[in-house]
Amino acid sequence: MLVELRIRNVAVIDAVTLPLAGGLNVLTGETGAGKSLIIGALGMLLGERTAADRVRSGTEKASVEGVFDIRTQSALRRLLDERGIEADDDLLVLKREVSSAGRSRAWINGSTVTAAVLAEIGARLVSVHGQHDSRQLVDAEHQRDVLDAYVQATTVRQQVADAHARVLALRARERELEQRRQDATRRADYLRFVVREIEDVNPVLGEDEALDGDIRRLSHAEELQGLAAQAAAAISGDDRAALTQLASVRRALASLTRIDPDLERLQAGFDAAVYALDELASELEQYADTVEADPQRLRTLERRRDLLLGVLRKYGPTMEEVIATGATSRAELELVENGTLDLAAIGEARAAAEGALAEAAAELTRLRQTGALKFGRAVSQLLPELGMREGGVEVQLVPLDHVGASGAEAISFVAALNAGSERRPLSRIASGGELSRVMLALSTVLAQLQQVPTLVFDEVDAGVGGAVAWQVGALMRRVASHHQVLAISHLAQIGARAHHHIVVHKSAVGTVTTSDTTVVTDDARVVEIARMLGGDADREVSRAHARELLHRGGEDVAAAAPAEADEGAAPRRGGQRRGKPV
Repeated sequence: MLVELRIRNVAVIDAVTLPLAGGLNVLTGETGAGKSLIIGALGMLLGERTAADRVRSGTEKASVEGVFDIRTQSALRRLLDERGIEADDDLLVLKREVSSAGRSRAWINGSTVTAAVLAEIGARLVSVHGQHDSRQLVDAEHQRDVLDAYVQATTVRQQVADAHARVLALRARERELEQRRQDATRRADYLRFVVREIEDVNPVLGEDEALDGDIRRLSHAEELQGLAAQAAAAISGDDRAALTQLASVRRALASLTRIDPDLERLQAGFDAAVYALDELASELEQYADTVEADPQRLRTLERRRDLLLGVLRKYGPTMEEVIATGATSRAELELVENGTLDLAAIGEARAAAEGALAEAAAELTRLRQTGALKFGRAVSQLLPELGMREGGVEVQLVPLDHVGASGAEAISFVAALNAGSERRPLSRIASGGELSRVMLALSTVLAQLQQVPTLVFDEVDAGVGGAVAWQVGALMRRVASHHQVLAISHLAQIGARAHHHIVVHKSAVGTVTTSDTTVVTDDARVVEIARMLGGDADREVSRAHARELLHRGGEDVAAAAPAEADEGAAPRRGGQRRGKPV
């Protein structure tokens, strides 16, 4: 359960520590005091998306920290171990920071984690039910999710979704292959011509460039031979050649070196240059010997080049594109010849996937059918306690024409909430207050199955009052016998049911407004209940009414409150206790 919530620099909250207890915790206060900010901060701690505007004006970062007692949560401990998070003792500390620049960081027991991991762990600790859940209750998808949660069909529904996705993928692949095969069939003659023409030429990558070089050399064979021989002769041919003329340079360098040995490096450079010229002359002579005019070979190469130019003009402009065109055309022709076999194979795979989908969908339908009647009865049994004595809810399964990603049926919650009325979809019959009560009944039924230890009800009592509000409080108190409950409420009837009562109020420090919390007991709680009743809290008649309400609400406190309620609870005496600063 949530033992303590520490909030710092969130909106108008400066620094607040909210102590919580087992059983029913009720958070009250004037409208605008900051109750919704506390729930928003809790959502931030549980991994919800957050933004820089959450940060208190004039500060650099906002932070929320929650301390949870996880003594009884062995499954959560295993998950933490899988995520590499230490949880050696009975307490788990979650922390989230958001900077004024919008950057977010999160920790669990001091280990840095992603927002996704924080949300994953948070979902095992706290479940939040708000007014928006009442509005979602009329949505068909939300109703389906509620039923599937009740019948614990999450795994089977995922199997249906996976099988459906595979069927769609295979159907799309089948359609695509059939379309390609039809296109290839219409173009078969052209494709055969293309393949035959390219295969007849049989081009090789880079061949066109090599041919250009060979043709250029053969076309200028005599000129190349003469120029190479001329250059070789100029280097080493006769007395006027370069190497012969350099003999005088050699002699001069030898004399210089004898006189100044430091000039040996010049001699070495000269020798290297002479050696290079000698090598150049040899290579030129060899080249001149190898170049030979060959008109017949030239004509052969030119014919080959013409063939390549023909396919380059049609299927190029590069040789890579010509070769790729040939390969693509052959692949399309294979579709004509082997496409039927490929389609048959895909058809078999698609049929198998459709069978798996039908099997998974049938199992999902079975679970829904089995649970729908039971769920409707369980919810209907709670409605009289919520002021709808003749009310009843029924879950209908409406078969679909085709199995979809969510199964073979749509889910519809229908209800008759008043005597003599016909059963109709919730969206057509329920007022805001009625929806809130139906949602509370649904949440109560689901809470029996949920392993989440802490339930938060954020003003789910909207639209109710009087005796009905008293009954809503009684139902919350019953849920609190097996879950820790945190309820945000404006109703005195619910505040009087609390095992642990916290008041949120605004205060001014200089020119700065901030929200703060106080745990109220005894006379301070009487004053808060009197305020919530709408009377003058300073008048004895108002306080007497509040005391009577507290007496009725607390008659079974000792019997109904879970053992954990004593941990962190306010002292019996002392009137009130303010939230500790962070």
